[in-house]
Amino acid sequence: MKSVSPVVLSGTHVRLEPLSLEHIDALCEVGLDPSLWTWNPSPVRDKSDMQAYVESALQARDHGSMFPFATIELQSGKVIGSTRYGNIALEHRRLEIGWTWIAPQWQRTAINTEAKLLMLRHAFGPLECNRVEWKTDSLNEQSRNAILRLGAQFEGTHRSHMLVADGRIRDTVYFSVIKSEWPSIEAGLVQKLNR
Repeated sequence: MKSVSPVVLSGTHVRLEPLSLEHIDALCEVGLDPSLWTWNPSPVRDKSDMQAYVESALQARDHGSMFPFATIELQSGKVIGSTRYGNIALEHRRLEIGWTWIAPQWQRTAINTEAKLLMLRHAFGPLECNRVEWKTDSLNEQSRNAILRLGAQFEGTHRSHMLVADGRIRDTVYFSVIKSEWPSIEAGLVQKLNR
């Protein structure tokens, strides 16, 4: 697997560009809705939380374990969320897609499907991954269903996996797509976008 270098991924509906401190104000405009952070272990409530969220992502990028993106709606040019490659394991040709949030107005549109298509194409193409994985809170039914709609396979549950901000012990569910499955997954995502 090649290292994750700065890249812009662009489609018909969405552009994913490297996240930077310059995105903080725009992210705050759309990203302080409490419903976005219900299932996040560290919720973002105000501008200082958003700044910490972005700075943490950039520190992880600098250490090589993550690559965060700002999600931009192409039609308006507006920043509408964020997503990341994370848990990057070059030696195992594996990474995770996650830390994804999209402002409510753009949820259940083509944005998330196309963003995931772009990220998966880059992962299985130029990055030469063998595996892409997702994880989410076992109670987050919306996220679980969205991951399954992409074509990912449910792999299991990590019980008592982490503590969330309110002190609850979270079970985490895992999903993946592997290289041999990618051509049919890609075709399915393209078909969804063409509907």
